[in-house]
Amino acid sequence: MDSKRRAVSVVGLGKLGCPIAGCFAAKGYNVIGVERDTRTVDFINQGLSPIFEPGLQAILEKGRGSLHATHDCSTAIAETDATFIVVPTPSEEDGTFSNQYVLAACEAIASGLANKQTFHLVILISTVMPGSTGGEIKRQLEQLSGKSCGTDFGLCYAPTFIALGSVVRDFLNPDYLLIGESETYSGDLLESLYRDICENEPKVARMNFMNAEMTKLANNTFITTKIAFGNMLAQICERLPEAHVDVVTSALGLDSRIGSKYMKGGLGYGGPCLDRDNVALTALAGNIGANAGIVVATDESNRLEVARLVALIESKRDAKMDNGGTVGVLGLSYKPGTDVVEASQGLNLAQALAAEGIPVIAYDPAALDRARHILGESVGLAESAEICIQKSDVVVVTTPWKEFEELTPCAFEASGPRVVIDCWRIFDASQFAAMTDYIALGVGPVSDGKTT
Repeated sequence: MDSKRRAVSVVGLGKLGCPIAGCFAAKGYNVIGVERDTRTVDFINQGLSPIFEPGLQAILEKGRGSLHATHDCSTAIAETDATFIVVPTPSEEDGTFSNQYVLAACEAIASGLANKQTFHLVILISTVMPGSTGGEIKRQLEQLSGKSCGTDFGLCYAPTFIALGSVVRDFLNPDYLLIGESETYSGDLLESLYRDICENEPKVARMNFMNAEMTKLANNTFITTKIAFGNMLAQICERLPEAHVDVVTSALGLDSRIGSKYMKGGLGYGGPCLDRDNVALTALAGNIGANAGIVVATDESNRLEVARLVALIESKRDAKMDNGGTVGVLGLSYKPGTDVVEASQGLNLAQALAAEGIPVIAYDPAALDRARHILGESVGLAESAEICIQKSDVVVVTTPWKEFEELTPCAFEASGPRVVIDCWRIFDASQFAAMTDYIALGVGPVSDGKTT
């Protein structure tokens, strides 16, 4: 990388591309973002965040003057030394990923490469199926640019391991850097680039394209397996007197072979990555005749989480209320800190209950607008957590937002019966059990018949 220029471009300014561009700008790089959506381009050029992501607006303000957005990819290539491709790779019907947007980006990048005389580094961030980077992606760049990979330009596959709601922090402080490289020189350039902006000192794993592509899928799939295992433990603990999943998983986490991350035990996983990466690895294994039984079992287990919760809710409605009552769902985003509802357990629960003819009202601090487009009029949406609670007979906490953790038992005061199902054990059981029929997932009964 030419230290005098310190210029990079980012193709795709979505929920990952925009923070990446902002982080580089905040670290002193000249950054050109390429995006088809005019609204996003206008927002970026005004110094405003076009998406909901904690910390992003502050990063954009810090990098103000160093980040410019445009529709013109050729100019972005000409004026920068490295280009990050951060575009969607939607799932096909068989579960594998489509490269259509990546190839479209490569076509635009190749046009710029054709007129460039200096070495340019292309970095693919988007998740792709094994065989893609060194296959049709490399061919697209070479054929349309008339240039040779490894000589005229470099190519790296470097997917990130971040979570929406903490993208800025995760990008600047990665656990490790995964780099699939066309040749050593390109890998050296990318590692140097990352080390220049990372605020920690991450380990680096460098390898060929195929191994990097496989590692990305394996990484996320292993996480889903841990989540499903923790949820299985929670279900078992619920049926054992005096058992508590948090006590069990905390002890398990002390074993360095296991670790405590992703074994909370509550609801299933969701979001734009984990669910589809699991399905993609299953599809890959099936296509090549390999056995992916563990992955299949993980996916099946996760898909049963909502049905399990619906059954619990229905049992409580039937047992406690003459007319069943309304179910309140607190949390529609798939996790705290984001407005994304893709594969959200809370949203799926609301849909499943509504499909059964059960009255549902829901609230989320950030995801109401996105949820409204999906739920339509089948589910009522409340303006606050307190309103949602007061209009409900059964309240289910599906997303552990900080706002929900701060709720007190007083918020649940009502003249009629009330059931609280705490999927993440965010409330103090001793306080809430005195006022409500309090159920904490993953916690077994105590001698008096109540849960703690």
